[in-house]
Amino acid sequence: MSFSYRRVEVAPAVSLNVAMCGSGSPIVLLHGFPQTHLMWRHVAPRLAAAGHTVICPDLRGYGDSDKPDGTSEYAKRVMAADVIALAEALGFERFALAGHDRGALVAIRAGLDHPDRITHLASLDVLPTLDSWEVLRGLGGVVGFHLFLMAAPAPLPELLIAGAPDAFFGHFLDAWGNGSLPAEIRQVYLTASRHAIPSIVADYRATATIDVEHDSADRAAGRRLAMPVTVLQQDWGAALGFDAAERWRAWAADLAHHTVSAGHFMAEEEPDQVVLHLLELLARNPASPDAAAPNQHVS
Repeated sequence: MSFSYRRVEVAPAVSLNVAMCGSGSPIVLLHGFPQTHLMWRHVAPRLAAAGHTVICPDLRGYGDSDKPDGTSEYAKRVMAADVIALAEALGFERFALAGHDRGALVAIRAGLDHPDRITHLASLDVLPTLDSWEVLRGLGGVVGFHLFLMAAPAPLPELLIAGAPDAFFGHFLDAWGNGSLPAEIRQVYLTASRHAIPSIVADYRATATIDVEHDSADRAAGRRLAMPVTVLQQDWGAALGFDAAERWRAWAADLAHHTVSAGHFMAEEEPDQVVLHLLELLARNPASPDAAAPNQHVS
């Protein structure tokens, strides 16, 4: 089964490149860094074969989607609004949502801001924003050096990365890939990232500034994800000294947390395992659209 493609406007002057396959109840899949929608190339057909419309956009700032300027354009609240607008444009009022890495942060924000629209939510290999910053301390923080680099004020990170973009992005593809990335896919990711340095940095810079403010407000207000949540993670907790499931339970009442053996790019390395967990998630009873009113926030 192959993707069909279209461009969908989700905000003024912002359109997303969207790949789709299948028919049936909708699920939106959001990619991570430094990738594009192609990371779902093995997962999407399997979900489509199971009776789902599978929607795989390039996030704003990535791949062939538009790349507006400015850190505020990459607040996860803004990127989550893109996802809601995308689903609406395709005719879906409610939908399941799964994200990997950066896409998972967008998915979490969508679940918090729009609980009446998200039926099920999956997060692949990331902690919520506040928890990530809290656990990456001391020498353990070295594994997340890119988070700190790209949090620095412009234009230093942009200039440094532009000096050797393939070395920078290739480091993560190789270190996190466990040899699971074919050479041609690795090259697609390198090319896409090389042409998106300012927007990728803006995405990360937003996570160190605007996103922290939004997540802190939700934590203080006791807001949690109202829908069934599945989390797939490597065992970072054992390496860095924290309990990942406990941290996730603070954000999600209906939680299935799984520590997996696959590497970071698990949707490419172990797609059957990812599909199995996603189908198990979709089989759980969704929260009623009236179970929680949309969180009130200031845009």
